[in-house]
Amino acid sequence: MKEILKITLFSILGGTISLVGYKNFIEREHKQEVSAVTPTTSLSIPVNYNSTKISTFPENTDFTIAAEKTIHAVVHVTNTTTYTQPRNIFEYYNNQGEQIQKGSTGSGVVISEDGYIVTNNHVIDNADELTVTLNNQKSYKARVIGFDKKSDIALLKIEAKEKLAYIPFGDSDNVKIGEWVLAVGNPYNLNSTVTAGIISAKSRDLDGDDNIQSYLQTDAVVNPGNSGGALVNTRGELIGINTAISSKTGSYIGYSFAVPSNTTKKIVEDILEYGNVQQAILGVRGYGVNNNVANKLELKDTQGYYISGVDPNSGAAKAGLLTGDIIKQIDDTKIIKSSDLTGFLSTKRPENTIVITILRNRKLKIIPVTLSDKSILTQKAFDLDLKNLTNQEIDVLDIKSGVKVVAINNDFITQKLGITKGCIIIKINEKDIESIDDLKELKSLDFKNLYHLEVIYKNGDSKNWWLR
Repeated sequence: MKEILKITLFSILGGTISLVGYKNFIEREHKQEVSAVTPTTSLSIPVNYNSTKISTFPENTDFTIAAEKTIHAVVHVTNTTTYTQPRNIFEYYNNQGEQIQKGSTGSGVVISEDGYIVTNNHVIDNADELTVTLNNQKSYKARVIGFDKKSDIALLKIEAKEKLAYIPFGDSDNVKIGEWVLAVGNPYNLNSTVTAGIISAKSRDLDGDDNIQSYLQTDAVVNPGNSGGALVNTRGELIGINTAISSKTGSYIGYSFAVPSNTTKKIVEDILEYGNVQQAILGVRGYGVNNNVANKLELKDTQGYYISGVDPNSGAAKAGLLTGDIIKQIDDTKIIKSSDLTGFLSTKRPENTIVITILRNRKLKIIPVTLSDKSILTQKAFDLDLKNLTNQEIDVLDIKSGVKVVAINNDFITQKLGITKGCIIIKINEKDIESIDDLKELKSLDFKNLYHLEVIYKNGDSKNWWLR
């Protein structure tokens, strides 16, 4: 027994000595080795771990409420066009032949319970008959209240006996990039289709600085037939009218575009109140600030709109805006590129006063400007002063478009062609002239070229002239 006790005590003593030796020598040396490779400064990475709530999706991704609110307010629009198909050369020259009907379809959005519907102008263009089919399969004949080709927006009206489901307008200015949206429409004649995506970009300019539009871009799936349909937020509010896709195949490949709801709302209100779209202009020409401008003026960034010219008698000219000024902000809207400017102006009317912040000589300056009416502006071409037609003039003359002669600066024009003040030029070289913007490259006569003009005179007669 004594021998066992001795062995036990020696074992305990030996273990204690070994443990003390390890702590004092081996572990201390290991700590010194580790500290030798530890950086003297540490990097603090901010994190926000919440073990009680982990979600791979945003909270508001239940689209069922928005879909239920909107699906019954998006309609199917059928455009029926009748044309004559000659069956032989005799019928061709005598404008005779078989009457053929051709149909195309799109979508529309009911915006009031009494039957006003917004769609795209290209959905209803050249229609002989328009039919609107609701989600409950009831169909109605529709009449065109008004349209705006530039923005591609049209307003229709149907007479339904019952009150209709409609989508209220939301504020497209407050839409954020990355926000969830739904596209509701009738692609490929598939009624009541809902797709989801996010806002990919705002103020998207598709055609360069001359484009008047400023689109919302989304990756919600949009295909032919969706045109005129609704782009809504998760609250079921209308934030855009689906209008175009960017595609090499004609089908969706990831990019679609919508006219913002604020622009659409202004157009609808103009049509209902004035009978036409009020086009407010600032009265400046220019482009988004590029690297050349930034380097020349020693700017720190390429944000803003560079004014390369100011139209005489415009609101900009009267307020004192100058060539070389850079527009940085209008009211509370920052102007980063040209489409920000055009998008802002598309929601305004003539005589509205806005506050512009410009950069002039490297100093910010705030200038209030009263917007002008686009119809008062003139453009010179063929030594003529020309202005845009009003919608009333277009209706009275029963023409699609044209420009009006307001002054003649060359007697040769009157003597040769008999063109007088008040004449309407509707075509040049077989191309429809929609506005004075189409005349930018025809400032004066170029006798090296041959121009074909189609003119309507005051008495309603029309003639074709070749002008060299």
